[in-house]
Amino acid sequence: MNINQVVRLFAGTVILVSLALGAPASPLFASNWWLALTAFVGFNLAQSSLTRFCPLEKILVRLGIRPGC
Repeated sequence: MNINQVVRLFAGTVILVSLALGAPASPLFASNWWLALTAFVGFNLAQSSLTRFCPLEKILVRLGIRPGC
């Protein structure tokens, strides 16, 4: 896996988990505050597409994940 794939996988997983924990109709509902994490991930994806700066990408480079295409 390259960095682009890992970032997408991580963002998608965090969004799905936070929706499961934050949506009142979910059987895993814990608190509405989990939806703030969903908003944060969405905001981070939007800003990284505009600025080309992704904090997770910097962390993954230091962990030795190979760069994307």
